[in-house]
Amino acid sequence: MKRFFAGILVSTLALGQGGLRYSIQVIEFENRSGWHGQWQLGHAWDALLTDALTQSGNFIVVADPGMRGAAMDEQDFAASGRTAGGNKAPKTGEMTPSQLLVRGVIHQFDDGTSKGGAGARYKGVGIKVKSGTALISGVIYVVDSTTGTVVASEEFNKELKVRGLGLSLSKHGFHGDVGGFKKTPAGELMSDACQDAVTFIQQQLDQVQWTGTVVKSGSKIIVNRGTREGVTAGMTFKVGESEEIRDPDTGELLYTDITELAVIRVIDVKEKISICDLVSGTPPIEGQAIYP
Repeated sequence: MKRFFAGILVSTLALGQGGLRYSIQVIEFENRSGWHGQWQLGHAWDALLTDALTQSGNFIVVADPGMRGAAMDEQDFAASGRTAGGNKAPKTGEMTPSQLLVRGVIHQFDDGTSKGGAGARYKGVGIKVKSGTALISGVIYVVDSTTGTVVASEEFNKELKVRGLGLSLSKHGFHGDVGGFKKTPAGELMSDACQDAVTFIQQQLDQVQWTGTVVKSGSKIIVNRGTREGVTAGMTFKVGESEEIRDPDTGELLYTDITELAVIRVIDVKEKISICDLVSGTPPIEGQAIYP
C-alpha cells in the first residue's frame, strides 16, 4: 500500500463521473495505538472526518450508526401511537442509504506532549512546555455498501511539530466540540490528516457506479436524483434496463449489464429530483436506470 498523505489540494480535485455526489457514512475507526486518555481517539477521528466530508460539499454525508440508531428509535416511538403525532413526527422509510462506507484502524498516535516539558498549572488548567512531535498513522478503507467489498485502502501517516506553551491535551481534548478541538495540537494534526483522507476518498469515486432511477414518465420525465447529488441543468444521462449477473454458487453480484435505450437531458432540478426531456431513443418508463 502506498502512502497518500502528500499534501494534495482538495479544492483542485474533481469528483468522479462528472462531479456527481455519493452518499457516505463514517464507521468508527478502531484504536490499536495503545493511546488512552480522557477522550476517545476513535470518536474524535470519526467526528473530524465526518466534518471534513461535510465541509467539502462533495458528498451526501449520512450520520454515524449511533445517531441513525437514535433516529430510528424516535421513528419507532412515533409509530407506536404514544406521541402527539402531527406533521413534525419522524416518519419511517425516509432515511438516506449509504453508498459508501469509510472505516479503518489507527495504529499509532502521540499528541506531542509525551516528550520534554516541565509541567505547571494555572487556574486549574494544565500547562506544559512541549517540544515533541505529534503524529498519527493507520489505514483507511473505502467499502461499497452494495457489495460489501473494499474499493480501496491506503496507509496514512501525519506529523506535526509541537513547540512552546500550550494547553494540556489531557485537560482539553475532544469532548464533542469539533471547532475547539481543531485548535489543539492533536486536533490540528488529525484535521490535516482528515483533509487528506477526503482527497483520497474522492480519488476512488470512478470505481463506484453512480446510478439513478426514472420515477415518472410521460409528458415529464422525472428521475430520483437532484441538486443533493450534484445534478445540474443541461446534464445528459443514459437510460437503460439493468440486469444483475450473479454467481450461481455464492449469489454474489458479479456484474450489472445495462442496455442503453435512450438519452435524456436535465431541464429543471430540485433538491431530490430532476425533470428531463428526451434527447434520443425510446421514451423511458418508470423503474429504468439512469447513469452518466
